[in-house]
Amino acid sequence: MELLFLVLSSITFFLFLHGLNLYRRRKLPPGPAGFPIIGHLLELGPKPHESLAKLSKKHGPLMTIRLGSITSVVASTPDAAREILQRNDEACSGRIVPDAVTALDNHDVAVLWISPNEEWRTIRKALNTYLTHQHKLDTLRDLRQNVVEGMLEFLRESGRKNVAVDIGKLSFAVALNQMSNTCLSQNVTSYESDDIGGFKTAVKTLMEVDGKFNIADIFPVLKPLDPQNIRRQAKAAYDWFDKVTAGFISERLKHRMSSMERFGDMLDSLLDYSEENEADFNLIHIKTLLVDLFLAGTETSSNTTEWAMTELLINPDMFSRVRKEVSTIVGKDGKIQEAKILDLPYLHAVIKETMRLHLSVPLLVPHKTETEVKLGKYVVPKDTQILINAWSIARDPRYWEEPERFKPERFLGNELDYKGQHFEFIPFGSGRRMCPGIPLAHRVVSLMVASFVYHFEWKLPHAREEMNMNDIFGLTLLRATPLVATPIPIK
Repeated sequence: MELLFLVLSSITFFLFLHGLNLYRRRKLPPGPAGFPIIGHLLELGPKPHESLAKLSKKHGPLMTIRLGSITSVVASTPDAAREILQRNDEACSGRIVPDAVTALDNHDVAVLWISPNEEWRTIRKALNTYLTHQHKLDTLRDLRQNVVEGMLEFLRESGRKNVAVDIGKLSFAVALNQMSNTCLSQNVTSYESDDIGGFKTAVKTLMEVDGKFNIADIFPVLKPLDPQNIRRQAKAAYDWFDKVTAGFISERLKHRMSSMERFGDMLDSLLDYSEENEADFNLIHIKTLLVDLFLAGTETSSNTTEWAMTELLINPDMFSRVRKEVSTIVGKDGKIQEAKILDLPYLHAVIKETMRLHLSVPLLVPHKTETEVKLGKYVVPKDTQILINAWSIARDPRYWEEPERFKPERFLGNELDYKGQHFEFIPFGSGRRMCPGIPLAHRVVSLMVASFVYHFEWKLPHAREEMNMNDIFGLTLLRATPLVATPIPIK
């Protein structure tokens, strides 16, 4: 009798749990049925942002999908994004760390992946003070200008030799040197084919492996096996970065102990900040932050620059309009003034439209619910992955007239911006997790595009009408074919 009671009680208990689970599932947003074990993997295809946009038209602006054992809620409209990133910002501000990222020593203090706790706030404060504050950006602009001058000389020499240039690769090297000069007061790569010190290779490796589909992320039980060798590849590159950044910090500490003049760059500022807040911000934080900055501050900037130049080269009237506008702020020395470049409305309309139509990160870095949270009429459990389809939002015809057309004029005469307040346009995200490097990225991209347009004509190897505008999904949305053109110096 006791055994029968125990069996019946157990059955009742498990039926209760099963019913509770079904009840909770009913509270989640609707979604496609999916397949056993793999869920909706087969429905995503090579371009998940486009597949999810199509699915959302059937299942709604908030949609539940299952990728292996991972349940995700996908937001595909401005209102859905606002519900997550503004109304429930704190509850949805966690991160699910990809397996490849765990190869980074001390990834648990990386600003992109750490939970939004007091330690995270300390790191963000350092970034806001020493990287993105307008005064600090102005202080270091001569360093960035020197990088651009080096780029212009390379392009003039290429033009004299009638040699075509891969604009994406060049933009990547420039963005990398812009970041290294901001942080370390030195170049770390060249504009030739040689890769000084291996920086270009290390960054590209990590961008590639971090952007790969990793089966270990959707079936966590496979993480110890690393079946695609992704974590091992990432570890080799992260270890290289760890060694190099530690070397930079060590050399700078020796320099600071001497009587030599300080550089006054970001590394000096971070070391000062560390000395003032040693208990909360130490050399490990600085080393990890430098790695974060080199990764986050290069690929997206160069990608946006390449797409902007692509659109300008196939739209010569727009190209001429940008050149005419830039000419109004060129100094007597023939140099483009970074301090004045921020006041060029059409140039920035071109860059904004590029970020809308060719989003570098079409699916924002995934969020995670920190607690159970109510999103509209739905209830999402704790530790659920949240995906924001910024690509779908930026092409929603309810908010954008002719959304498939490159039309910079749509950003003129209005206050529509990418600083997280207009949810129909959130290339950098919104809320506490939005990208902290917007002011620097804005200057880097603006200066590169303005320099390319003002100083050179560009000869394409084919007719403008033959330009391949396809893209490839990865950690960033890359051009399927590189943009290659021959610079013809004019100024």
